[in-house]
Amino acid sequence: MEQKAKTARQRARAEITAEILQAARTRLTQAGPGELSLRAVARDVGMVSSAVYRYFPSRDDLLTALLIEAYDELGAAAEAADDAVADRDDAAARWLATCRATRTWAVEHPHDYALLYGSPVTGYAAPRDTIVPATRVIVRLVEIVMAAVAAGAIEPGTSDDEPHPFDPSVRGAVEAIRDLGGPSATEAPAELVGRTLMAWSTIFGTISFELWGHLVGSVSDHEEFFDGVAARLWTDLGLS
Repeated sequence: MEQKAKTARQRARAEITAEILQAARTRLTQAGPGELSLRAVARDVGMVSSAVYRYFPSRDDLLTALLIEAYDELGAAAEAADDAVADRDDAAARWLATCRATRTWAVEHPHDYALLYGSPVTGYAAPRDTIVPATRVIVRLVEIVMAAVAAGAIEPGTSDDEPHPFDPSVRGAVEAIRDLGGPSATEAPAELVGRTLMAWSTIFGTISFELWGHLVGSVSDHEEFFDGVAARLWTDLGLS
């Protein structure tokens, strides 16, 4: 069934919503997310604050929309890089392309990255609406790992019935990723998904260290260093 064309009012609302979000993202480059206010954004777009409240009832609603937009942009960049790898059987190349695209997006959007992975905003708790966008990168990485398992390039690890090093709290995160990752992730042993979760946290930790200056004096070529980290993580996942 074809989607009905948007009405003029719907198009106008979408355009104004996009304008507000863009103004808010610009604000993030001038101050941290904790300093974001609807009044300031309203001034930037030439609206009275009461009008902005019709689009975003509170600052938290605006933050949520910014998080979802940024997570989706990051996820789309990572997925597009993976999809562009011509040899779909080369899981290592797919892994590296996905990791590189993640770093590239972060370097090009440092303030958006800080919103996603920087200090939490006091008094704000992200709602469940952000979960699926937030896990797009890790879900794609799990899919790549499972492709390598299917090709015999990675040992799948222990089954769910056997002991593994992940405590109950981490296992909860593992199960959540498996549920979000579709059939391939659902079939993955928890131990393997856990290893991928460890690699994922290292990837983002390395990016954060670069963006916030913690590698200054230690690393001269950030891109080369990151590629080395990503490649080593792929090996550590358990290549047979």
